[in-house]
Amino acid sequence: MLQASQGRAFLLFASHRALREAAEALRDGPWPLFVQGEAPRATLLQRFRESGNGVLLGSASFREGVDVVGEALSVVMIDKLPFAPPNDPLTAARIVALVNRYDNLLVIHTLSKSRSLAGLRVGFAVGHPALIEALERVKNSFNSYPLDRVAIVGAVAAMEDEAYFADCCRQVVATRDRLTADLGALGFTVLPSAANFIFAHHPQRDAAELAKALRERSIIVRHFKLPRIDQFLRITVGTDGECRALTAALREILA
Repeated sequence: MLQASQGRAFLLFASHRALREAAEALRDGPWPLFVQGEAPRATLLQRFRESGNGVLLGSASFREGVDVVGEALSVVMIDKLPFAPPNDPLTAARIVALVNRYDNLLVIHTLSKSRSLAGLRVGFAVGHPALIEALERVKNSFNSYPLDRVAIVGAVAAMEDEAYFADCCRQVVATRDRLTADLGALGFTVLPSAANFIFAHHPQRDAAELAKALRERSIIVRHFKLPRIDQFLRITVGTDGECRALTAALREILA
């Protein structure tokens, strides 16, 4: 899509991790890159406007008040809808209305987490026909996960089964709440979460060492060697059994 638009794009991400990964992937690209957090907001926007063909990356908190007039901004891409889920009727109506109003807006949603289809690598995009046509032209050259008929049938079935979707959401929330409480009992500080993962910190144990000890027990959690979060673990909410195995392993490690 960036090749089709020749840069001139604003990419909005649902998480800072996704933003960082995109910035890393685009760092050596042919377009000037402007990333939230690397300069004051007003400075980034001014440099983006002046570049003429830049790519601006921001998170959900960056979106308010971004006003770029003229040729500097050709496409706006929203990754994963960091707002309400797209199956919500009001959200769906707003998406369609916005796409009908702005021919340079592309809304992207993946089904990996929302519909438990990580193995199929399925998602969809809503946008002006010209943007969709551009995606069609480049998808076979850049897409590492082309959709087959089985994936498409599975995705459609998942989108249509609202009862299963709602039940999965309830299960994730219930398991997340239990896991948060269990980690709190072990001395962890767990940040508030509305996602299918939690961010946890133990005040007396190094996060990297905890991640290593868990890996030795065949339990994988994510640890980021980055400022401000290097003492946190990102823990995906799995099944109840997997979460019990995690807390049992941590109890043994902390003993």
